[in-house]
Amino acid sequence: MSDKHIDDLSGVETTGHEWDGIRELNNPMPRWWVWTFYVTILWAIGYTIAFPAWPLISSSTQGLLGWHSRADFVAEVTDAKAAQNVYLEKIASSSLEDIQKDGELMQFAVAGGAAAFKINCIQCHGSGAEGGNGYPNLNDDDWLWGGTVNDIHTTITHGIRFAEDADTRISEMPAFAEMLKADEIREVAAYVVSLTGTPRDVSMVQPGAQIFADNCASCHGEDAKGNRDMGAPNLADAIWLKAHGEDGIIAQIRAPKHGLMPAWGERLGDTTVKQLTLFVHSLGGGE
Repeated sequence: MSDKHIDDLSGVETTGHEWDGIRELNNPMPRWWVWTFYVTILWAIGYTIAFPAWPLISSSTQGLLGWHSRADFVAEVTDAKAAQNVYLEKIASSSLEDIQKDGELMQFAVAGGAAAFKINCIQCHGSGAEGGNGYPNLNDDDWLWGGTVNDIHTTITHGIRFAEDADTRISEMPAFAEMLKADEIREVAAYVVSLTGTPRDVSMVQPGAQIFADNCASCHGEDAKGNRDMGAPNLADAIWLKAHGEDGIIAQIRAPKHGLMPAWGERLGDTTVKQLTLFVHSLGGGE
């Protein structure tokens, strides 16, 4: 005699499981569902025989049909590179000005420059080219060495203070702690602050202006608007690269910080440098 429980209402055998007096009916799965499940198993077996599927030690089963997605991928990449080469050859043989006049070529160059920027430049200049502490913002119109396409191209090609490139951009601000007294440094800092704001002690501005004229104007200009031939920054526009606030300016005058940018010409080649140049110039600050 069977000791399995039969549900009184449905007359269906239960599974023997019980939770708080609730029993589970042992109804069979619908036949259509069972046959569908069997079909999926047979389909999976057939698929692994027809197509690459099972990993081996150094390769995988190739499948009876001999099809492989990698072959299609390689073909697509080859076709894409062939299409790109047409544009890259034009960029290589064209001047920056001529590329800018060709809308389609310019669009391709800027897109390629954006990709190169993400690989090589965001570590210092940021993903949006907004720069950071000690690294210039490439979106604004404040350029130490000039913001024309040719100026930018030269800077990217040869770098700044990059000793391995004989044509690198070089500018060195001396440490005025060795030349000026502490009070004189504070006075000239007060004058620099006064160009865009209000210093802590306005009485220092007038003597600071004279100290600036005697020691700083030769590089930064009599109007303190900088000198791009020397990479001397404009001090009258409130855009600061190495110093922020009066104390920061004092520290920079005493012992200036000097950044370094690699020369990308030999690393990337002139075609990629042209693309980078046009991308940077297109960000909005290019002249």
